[in-house]
Amino acid sequence: MGGTVGQLFDEEPGQWGLRGDPFLWRDLRQTLGTTGLPACEADLRHVLEAAFREATGEALSTCDAVLVERFAKGGMSSGQVSGDFWRNRGLPLVLERYRKAIGP
Repeated sequence: MGGTVGQLFDEEPGQWGLRGDPFLWRDLRQTLGTTGLPACEADLRHVLEAAFREATGEALSTCDAVLVERFAKGGMSSGQVSGDFWRNRGLPLVLERYRKAIGP
């Protein structure tokens, strides 16, 4: 099984939760760009949750919204990352792409 976790982030979602979400998406794509695809979905989930915590300082499971200063580019909600988006849209999307990448 080839490929990297970062490649699962190549195509961006059409809709975001908060203004910092696209910056986190791109940050994770770069950060995980050389991380090989793990052998199972549970391991991928662990990698993604650890990367989320590293990037935001918050646990994905309990994060509501968090300000990530380096993603703040101006504007009222700039730099805000939505835990809800990542739990309900971002993470499931990446996991779905993983399942397609590894095949049956």
